Amino acid sequence: MPDTVSHQTSAADLWLAAGAALLAAALITHGPPDPDLSVQMQHIADGHGRWALVHWMAAGALFLLSGAGFLAIATNPAIRRSPVLGSAWMVMALGALITISTAVSEATALSVAADSGDLATFTIWWGFASGMANGFLGLALAVALIAYFDLRGTDGRLPGWAAAAGSLFGILSATGWILGMHLGLSIGGPVWLVSSLLMCLWLVWFGIAARIPRSTVIPARDV
Repeated sequence: MPDTVSHQTSAADLWLAAGAALLAAALITHGPPDPDLSVQMQHIADGHGRWALVHWMAAGALFLLSGAGFLAIATNPAIRRSPVLGSAWMVMALGALITISTAVSEATALSVAADSGDLATFTIWWGFASGMANGFLGLALAVALIAYFDLRGTDGRLPGWAAAAGSLFGILSATGWILGMHLGLSIGGPVWLVSSLLMCLWLVWFGIAARIPRSTVIPARDV
């Protein structure tokens, strides 16, 4: 039984690293969102084919991240033992799952509406996509908490400074999202984009740094 658990938990880490790497690749060509809807629509229209491809990549990445969260909860007793850490992984999984709808709508309806200059349709779908994209806010905060647990644990995967950096990246990603999408501040988009990219690269490191077999890892303290 311990060998089986180690293998399944390693699969969660593989899903996490693969999803984060794919999302990082998508973010590199995504560009920061603009709070001005007309500017954002024109930006999509100028490269609607690329925009669609990037968001299909993002949808695949979010699917992998969601699966990683559910797999980690199902197979790692240390995560289930802590209500707060377990909740963080669940929020990451659900946040990624919800945000898939944003990526798909941007790859389809929004790209077509922007390319055809249909502002009414674009506005409706942008409202839907923006609302569902708040799942990414939850994902970012969950990553910040997961990194914090790695920092405070007695046997974390990463060096203390790296765990602290991961927590900071998650907080900055959530902050950038709030500033740009909820407060309409232009600085929010670049802050979100850069910090989200760094957060994804951190998740890749976190995933591949997992110790195998996982049964040798000392569980995090309950909170």
